[in-house]
Amino acid sequence: MPGTVLVVEDDDGIAAPLLRTLQREGYDAVRVAEGEPGVERTRAGDVGVVILDLGLPDIDGLDVCRRIREFDPRVGILILTARDGELDRVVGLDVGADDYLAKPFGLAELLARVRALMRRATPVAEPRPTPAPDADGTAALRVDPRSRRVFVEDREVALTSKEFDVLAMLVEAPGEVVTRGRLMDEVWDENWYGSTKTLDVTVGRLRQKLEDGDSPARVVTVRGVGFRIEGATADA
Repeated sequence: MPGTVLVVEDDDGIAAPLLRTLQREGYDAVRVAEGEPGVERTRAGDVGVVILDLGLPDIDGLDVCRRIREFDPRVGILILTARDGELDRVVGLDVGADDYLAKPFGLAELLARVRALMRRATPVAEPRPTPAPDADGTAALRVDPRSRRVFVEDREVALTSKEFDVLAMLVEAPGEVVTRGRLMDEVWDENWYGSTKTLDVTVGRLRQKLEDGDSPARVVTVRGVGFRIEGATADA
């Protein structure tokens, strides 16, 4: 499992204590002060979590997030923002971020978020599950919780950690409704203080990826309650 935490932050007053705290907790933590080096450092392949400031001196943090997602759908991305308003935060999640924290933030809370993202980092050496056909002859969506990978036939559907966690919860009970509250508590945090719009954005991205991957599975909204999945099976 990748173990490096990459801090992309230009403010020395924030980056220095953050690096010390991460290293004291046993993480291999490194820092870059601009977005372009952050993209290239992540591309090296050993990064498990990126802590990403939005206000960088060279390119916007949202652009950094979007570019990282083009080549790595699984690295955990935690956005740090001092920007006011919900819009920036939701847009950040829409380009592929897994989580966000508003400045100023507590180091204990940030460490908890990093631990959660690192635990969900995807192993890369697991074998692919063998897809099984549905009754109508089409290959079912296959979700393997051990390798945290998803396939339709022999094609992998690349998901972020939050997208995978939402999908895994839904396929545990195919056809049954999973409430919004349970998804927020288990995929994010029972003490999550942000907007539940983050769940809607994540489900929207998940739907699009399943559709783009020609998956027979569909995430159905049960208005005012939650979501259910139809046409999916989970690996044992």
